[in-house]
Amino acid sequence: MMTDSWFPTRDGVVTSICIIKESLEALGHEVFIIAPEPEEEFRQEGVYYFPAVRFKSYDGYYVPIFPSNKIEILQKIHPDIIHIHGVATMALRGLICSHTLGIPTVMTFHTMVDDAAKYYSPIKLPPETMDRLIWIYLRQILKRMDVVVTPTACIGEELRSHGATCRNLLAIPTGAKTDVFHPGIPCDDIRSRYGLEGKRVVIHVGRISFEKEIDMVVRAMRDVDAVLLIVGKGPAKDSIQELVGELGMNDKVIFTGFVPDSDLPAFYNAADIAVSASKFETQGLSILEAMASGKTVACRNGRAFTEIVHDGENGYLFDDVDGCRAAILKALDAPAEVREASYKTALENSRERSIEKYVEAYQLAIETRKARSAR
Repeated sequence: MMTDSWFPTRDGVVTSICIIKESLEALGHEVFIIAPEPEEEFRQEGVYYFPAVRFKSYDGYYVPIFPSNKIEILQKIHPDIIHIHGVATMALRGLICSHTLGIPTVMTFHTMVDDAAKYYSPIKLPPETMDRLIWIYLRQILKRMDVVVTPTACIGEELRSHGATCRNLLAIPTGAKTDVFHPGIPCDDIRSRYGLEGKRVVIHVGRISFEKEIDMVVRAMRDVDAVLLIVGKGPAKDSIQELVGELGMNDKVIFTGFVPDSDLPAFYNAADIAVSASKFETQGLSILEAMASGKTVACRNGRAFTEIVHDGENGYLFDDVDGCRAAILKALDAPAEVREASYKTALENSRERSIEKYVEAYQLAIETRKARSAR
């Protein structure tokens, strides 16, 4: 697996890779990680690193801009598949290795980079120009993969709408750890730690970044009799904290900072519902984790959430601040059948079901590469 994101970075891509890696290893497969090299204290044993520098526009990310012995590393590993996560530098290096060594490639398209570029691109261009250049690049990358995987079908449709062509395009969700995230996990200590006893709690889990539009949730919560628990860290945290202060909401918005994976199940259980205002998600794994924890969800009516959440059936959707407020109130008072349907949705998207589809995708990539080589 060649990835632009790896520890110490903590985002949805890293979480997804960990889930796929663990699930494959549980089936007896061997998985190696190749990633940009962070500072020495963050390096992990067994990971192959390419020399990199910090990405100044987005704290916690690294860019492998230096020459590396990528071919020698791949020859040493001798993999059956190169699985690329991300579309930047590591994708290009993965394609070079694939072409040189004849190794089949699978790419998981995790992130709609055209949306993120306006916030984090070190090169400032007019939005229309930036968007056009990004999609020229993405079309060239995608058509060279043996298999492209999107976490939801709607993202595959969006790729096609931009003129992308793929040899094989599959929708495979990153499965939720339903054996880890489930109802009934003790959480009294968390409710006590943050003074949540006797209060209704709305939780937002994920990287605090501008594209997540957490400000919409904060504004919506202003007139809701509940506490907003924001779990995570990220570049937009200071901005969101300033907004909370301006709105006089310091008593009803709690920032927990980074929470270890081992503690997350208890945090979900400490809440009444989960919310996300992001239109950026290609899947929204944290929402599936909340659903697996037995929580009703309120989500932005866009991209992946419209595929996972069906308004009034297993959760609630919204488009703006007023809609967010209404969806949160509905979720807090959701009837039993909506809560049950939410939980069922998570079970249908478990990692056990997901990894079977990934193994099939790898086999398809091998067969596709064989057919190409035989021409």
